[in-house]
Amino acid sequence: MFFTLLFTLSFCEGQGSIVKVDRPSCDRCDHSFFCNCSFAGLTCVPVVTEQALSLDLSFNNITVVTAEDLRDHRRLAALNLCCNRLAVIHQSAFEPLWNLEDLNLSNNQLTALNHRWFHKLEALQVLNLLHNPYSCLGSPPAFQRLLNLRRLRFGGPALEELKRGDLAGITHLEELTVHANNLRRYESGALATIWPLGRVILSLHGPFLTNDDVASTMLGDVSYPETPMILRDLNLTWIQSVHNLRAAARRRIRHLSFQNLSLSDMATVEFLLVFDGVPLTHLSFEGVTLKGVGRWEKANKTEHKGIDEIFVRDVEVLDIYKFASLISCGFLLQYPRKVSIINAKVFVMPCFTSHLLKNLQYLDLSNNLLTDMTLAETLCDGDSPLKDLRVLNISGNALKSLSTTSRLVGKLLRLTHLDVSRNGYSSMPLGCSWPSSLRYLNMSGTRIASISPCLPAALEVLDLSNNDLKDFVLVLPTLRELHLSGNKLLRLPPGWLFPNLNTLTIQSNSLSMFGPSELRTYSRLQSLQAGWNKFVCTCDFVGLFQSGVKVGSVQLTDREDDYICDAPLRLQGALVARVRLPLVDCHPVRVVSASCVVALLATAALGTLLWHVHAFWYLRMMWAWLKAKHSSRQRRGPDQRGGAGVEDDFDAFVSYSDRDAGWVENFLVPELEQPRADDEAAVRARPMTLCLHKRDFLPGHWILDNIMSAMERSRRTIFVLSENFIRSDWCRYELDFSHFRLFDGVAGEPAILILLEPLNKDDIPRRFCKLRKLLSSTTYLEWPHGEEKVGEFWKALRTALRGEEEDGRN
Repeated sequence: MFFTLLFTLSFCEGQGSIVKVDRPSCDRCDHSFFCNCSFAGLTCVPVVTEQALSLDLSFNNITVVTAEDLRDHRRLAALNLCCNRLAVIHQSAFEPLWNLEDLNLSNNQLTALNHRWFHKLEALQVLNLLHNPYSCLGSPPAFQRLLNLRRLRFGGPALEELKRGDLAGITHLEELTVHANNLRRYESGALATIWPLGRVILSLHGPFLTNDDVASTMLGDVSYPETPMILRDLNLTWIQSVHNLRAAARRRIRHLSFQNLSLSDMATVEFLLVFDGVPLTHLSFEGVTLKGVGRWEKANKTEHKGIDEIFVRDVEVLDIYKFASLISCGFLLQYPRKVSIINAKVFVMPCFTSHLLKNLQYLDLSNNLLTDMTLAETLCDGDSPLKDLRVLNISGNALKSLSTTSRLVGKLLRLTHLDVSRNGYSSMPLGCSWPSSLRYLNMSGTRIASISPCLPAALEVLDLSNNDLKDFVLVLPTLRELHLSGNKLLRLPPGWLFPNLNTLTIQSNSLSMFGPSELRTYSRLQSLQAGWNKFVCTCDFVGLFQSGVKVGSVQLTDREDDYICDAPLRLQGALVARVRLPLVDCHPVRVVSASCVVALLATAALGTLLWHVHAFWYLRMMWAWLKAKHSSRQRRGPDQRGGAGVEDDFDAFVSYSDRDAGWVENFLVPELEQPRADDEAAVRARPMTLCLHKRDFLPGHWILDNIMSAMERSRRTIFVLSENFIRSDWCRYELDFSHFRLFDGVAGEPAILILLEPLNKDDIPRRFCKLRKLLSSTTYLEWPHGEEKVGEFWKALRTALRGEEEDGRN
């Protein structure tokens, strides 16, 4: 072990740079720069932000603090290294911590204290060195430079010696804790230099058993009339061990407490004799094991008039069936104004004893074994002499009847505070006889399912937490605080019931939401705590919460993290403060209205766009085309469907305006169907057959059927284009339909365009996109204005019409 320690020391001092390399980091720091790195499994001091003000490294496995570990933490005010395996601290490890105020090195493996650790810690106010295996405080004095130290805790199972001068430099303390259960040597005056001393806590198990000189001398050094003394881990079973307290009694101490104490009847009597006439004002016993039967009559003539408070908690009576209850100590209870006997298995305090408690103003019998019957005996069946009693705590007993309790305290005319919580009442009678002075009533944890006018109307504070209440409807005009947490309430109680209420606690119920209308019923409510309920996160509730619940003077005083959504399912478990609901959920009317307006505008815009691009025209023509196509297939035989077996009856279908009929009938038809004798080329060629709507359409048939039939029976199509053609409604209708047939028709048979007059492409409607495209990309024939070019025109037209036929002959 020695060589390991030596190696570690040399490693830390000579190889500090190596230790620094692999240090882990800890980023568990909050906005206040409090870094909690406890329970992190660390084996060395981690790297944390230089801005850290508090660093908690407790409950890790740190063994060494090197000179480099804390070099960058000059702002650190609190450092907790408790409960590690710390065995080595470099002598300059704490030098950079000029601002350190709180240092905890308890529960480690420090075998010696080094005064250089604290050389620069002049701002240190709290130092905890408890439970380390050092046997002495060392030399030179370790705390010599700690002039601002206010709380010092040192010692442990290994501490064996305290010498004069060990605490040199410390002039006064608010609290001194010394764990010296195994102390063997103590020099008188070692602790006497500390004055004033606010409170002293001593663990002196060993000295009280085996070394009376050490115990009495040490007590004498720290006993002052105004300094509360707490003695721990004592075994006062023999008279001699009690004599060690004489040193404290001689110093006239007024506040004496015992913790973890074993006590016999003989020692109890001797204790009362030792402090006979001593002006003790506060006497406390916590964690007491009584080994006797409670026969302390031998001390009943002692004088303890100065005792103002007796506090007893967690008592174990080894022979409880023989114990003489509180009768034998009645002489002691006649002086104090405040008596607490908590968790002591008290089942009755005889009425006789109550008559002795003439000065009692505060009585705490909580966590005992009182029943309705024994409480009746304790309070003299409603005629208790405790006329000055102001506070009564009988919580955590076995009481069953609330009406009995109210009757028994009804004549305590000065009673203002009553705590009957954690009893088994389960129901509330319709009427109760409370004292008119009662202002505070605690009935939490009593399994009450409903309330009644049994509750006193003059209450100012009422605690009904942790019951089974489902509603609360009772007028309490003077109530200022109401605590209803841990029930089954579905909504906030109506505020008009409590016109003076300023604090309402209703956490952990079944509230789904609350709104401004409910909060406005509370005229004076200032503090509301409603977290941990089953909130339905609606838009109104989320909006109210995220706005800070600004309704009158009401403020939520619990944490935001306590408000969690329970519904809807998609938000379950989410913090209300962070919920973002869709706009359509919160403002459906506005969203629908806006959507309708947008839809109307979009429809209008789309309609305008479709009209602009002639989409309606395309749809109409498509429907007409499909309908005509269907009719055409119905007329053709089964063997001709699909285009098979269809013969051309006409060489060309002519599409023209009626205003251009003169040109068609006088020029086009004669020229193509009846060629002149002087035109040799026309004479040699076969006469052409043209399809004209005036001549060849079947009467009585739908015009679209005639157009479809004519187009199918014609080999080519001739468009006679002019201003009349474009402006004619009928011609445009015919052209619209033929547009679908001709420009999406059979490849290799393009339309023949004849312009009777110059026609600009821009004069053609935009919906005839392919016709406009053809005028831009296809050669067309233009009717000449001069006679000399007419012949060439007809020749070109015949060639266009019979081009395919000529190719076939060749």
